[in-house]
Amino acid sequence: MSRCPARDPRIHECRRKNRRYPGDPVTHFIEDYGLVFLFGIVCLESAGLWLPGETALIAAGVYASKGHLSITGVIAVAAAGAIIGDNIGYWLGREGGRRLLYRYALLSRFAERVLPPAERFFKRHGGKAVFMARFFGGVRVTGAWMAGITRMTWWRFLFWNAAGGIVWAIAVGLIAFYAGKAAADALARYGVYAAIAGGILLVLVIAGLHVWRRRVVEEKA
Repeated sequence: MSRCPARDPRIHECRRKNRRYPGDPVTHFIEDYGLVFLFGIVCLESAGLWLPGETALIAAGVYASKGHLSITGVIAVAAAGAIIGDNIGYWLGREGGRRLLYRYALLSRFAERVLPPAERFFKRHGGKAVFMARFFGGVRVTGAWMAGITRMTWWRFLFWNAAGGIVWAIAVGLIAFYAGKAAADALARYGVYAAIAGGILLVLVIAGLHVWRRRVVEEKA
């Protein structure tokens, strides 16, 4: 039902303000429950449930740009939810997921074939995988479980998980805050491509720092 009186001379402005956008149900919960809802949905998504955690962060960032929330609080709460949720998923995978795989004969045969290469992968590239998983919707839900199931060292997981959660919360939160609704809708629609671009940029930055550090060491030698 429209909230705009038919004879209101400012009807077009009224309709523009009341226009519905994708993700509005999430925005509704952000408006009503604020940072508590943001923490809960990000935490549960990170723990392994298919929930719109990134959409909630975008909505909270846009809502903060209107002065209704603190963007510092939004970023801090989203980062905390991501880190805590990922750690829940990690320990569920480490303690429960692995037992489940070896409980039944069919799953056990599958685990014996798949787990050894997965464990080798996480041993070599686990840190990068955990960090980058934060920026891809599907992997964001399952990444912590996989790290736990493959018995990735917890302290190493915690470091890269925290780094990914903080960078993700800052990047998505500030984009939504400063760019507003238009950019937020674009990020929600093209998030995978944005994540790929961000990943490429991150790799280039890391490679540049590695080359620079090696040159500094060589000059000192």
